[in-house]
Amino acid sequence: MELRQIRYVLAVAEERSFSRAANRLHLAQPSLSQQIAKLEKILGVSLFHRLPQHVELTDAGQRFIQVAQTLVDMSEGLEREMRAYAIGESGKLLVGSLPITGAYVLPRVLPTFTQQFPGVELQLMEETSSHLEQLLVRGKIDVSLLTMPISDPSLEIIPAINEEIFLAVPANHPLAKRKEVDLAEVADQPFILLKEGQGFRTISLRLCEQAGFRPRIVFESSNIQTAQSLVAAGMGLSFAPKMITLAPGTIEPPTYVRIKTKPSRTLVVAYRKDKPLSRPAEAFVQCLLEQGGKI
Repeated sequence: MELRQIRYVLAVAEERSFSRAANRLHLAQPSLSQQIAKLEKILGVSLFHRLPQHVELTDAGQRFIQVAQTLVDMSEGLEREMRAYAIGESGKLLVGSLPITGAYVLPRVLPTFTQQFPGVELQLMEETSSHLEQLLVRGKIDVSLLTMPISDPSLEIIPAINEEIFLAVPANHPLAKRKEVDLAEVADQPFILLKEGQGFRTISLRLCEQAGFRPRIVFESSNIQTAQSLVAAGMGLSFAPKMITLAPGTIEPPTYVRIKTKPSRTLVVAYRKDKPLSRPAEAFVQCLLEQGGKI
């Protein structure tokens, strides 16, 4: 049974005539009659009483019409929904974001995106960079903001934000009054870093290594703002990207001192190379790139 045959039956039932239904459907009457006869043979029942001047539905035909109309309505609704998906008017977009980075960047992006695609449901997943990378590779999210380096070759990456990294020190620390510092000077200082699996931890360790030492880690946190609070409390030193220095989120933030080498980190927008982006996803990426250039 084909959907077009169902439409034919509905047309004949509404017109109560094969000839009028054929004209409405732009078909030859013999062809329409053959299609409905073929359908009746498949179903094993007659759908119409064929009278000299008109046709009437049989009991089976009346029941067929009840269900057939529902099927056609569902089919047309599904077609409309798929067309809306195709042109980006509806659907779901799964976005991965680093917690603090997302809190700073996404409020700049979402108003523009939702104005362009009000019918698209955007779901945000906040995780560490390494976990987001895995979710992206497995197809659990559509697009994500990640910290370099990215190890998986199946991902397409587009640099979005490049921001300077500062040394965070307690306000009463001797270095707090300095305009810049050589990291080698703090080799013997206690450090507060993020926990394993977070991209910024890798960056922090690499900065210390490049300065010729391994940091003495006294505290670890999964939250970069918590790390900043511990620095402010005098528990050690840490690192902070520019966006954190602009919105530290602590009552008494630490002092941020420029590092002599002016290191930076790169945040990228990533998605799978083998999974074409939908129009909403493309627009979201574009919004991220535009805002990233303003940070």
